[in-house]
Formats: sequence, C-alpha cells, structure tokens
Amino acid sequence: MVFQRFRKEKADQRWKDRGWKPAIRSSICTGEKTAGFRDPATGAFEDVCLIRSEEDLAEFRKRYGVEGEIETFY
Repeated sequence: MVFQRFRKEKADQRWKDRGWKPAIRSSICTGEKTAGFRDPATGAFEDVCLIRSEEDLAEFRKRYGVEGEIETFY
C-alpha cells in the first residue's frame, strides 16, 4: 500500500517535470469539460479528470498544485 501511494504522488508531479501546462478541454457541442495537461510544443493533451462542478475543479487544483488561470481550449 505504501509503495502504491509513493508512485501516485510521484506521478501527480510528473507534468511539472515535462514542462506541460494545466488546461481544460471543453466540448463545443455538449459543454463537457475535462481537466488535464497540455504540451505547449506539440499541443498534445493528457486527460486527468472530468469536471462536473466547481468542486471537481477545486480538487484538480489541490491535487496537482495548480494556481492561477487555467487555459481553456475547444
């Protein structure tokens, strides 16, 4: 159990090491929002969680240490 927790915490900070930026992908048709990280060089996006409410967004910010404005793209 301790080993799994260690790996999870390390993975949570992996995006900082790669230089990726936090972003929210929003669907134009349905309005569904997904939080994740985007590579500024290639535009590749890695989904992390579905955003259904402000609480989900707050949890995303807290878990990954995201502060400030988050880019939204469609």
